[in-house]
Amino acid sequence: MSEHPLVAAVKPLVDAMGAELLVPAQAEPDDVVLSWEGEDVLAVRLPQLSESLDHILAAMERRHGMPLAELDRKAKQEAVRLLEARGAFAVRHGVETVAGALGVSRFTVYNYLNRETALNREKAAKSD
Repeated sequence: MSEHPLVAAVKPLVDAMGAELLVPAQAEPDDVVLSWEGEDVLAVRLPQLSESLDHILAAMERRHGMPLAELDRKAKQEAVRLLEARGAFAVRHGVETVAGALGVSRFTVYNYLNRETALNREKAAKSD
């Protein structure tokens, strides 16, 4: 695929999502075809949700420079908060996948989620 300006512009986003760039002729019905000035330039194949979660976890490990299981408790809680914001727990087996990556039990992940919910309620009550 030639390095069209549109390809160069969207490649970092496509890579961050764990998606795949294709030539438009390879596009399937669920792929997203992007056009530039009326010409189809590229297609993007979005990952399955479970693949996205794995990709997000790997990106978090790269960002922290270590396996997520080696993070301290506070950093793990923050990771769970970020993962919840990104919809990680809407994916089937999301809690189990995240628990495995963090090196904690499912129960611990649920505790982190409940803790975050309680903190949000507290903040909302104070602002009323």
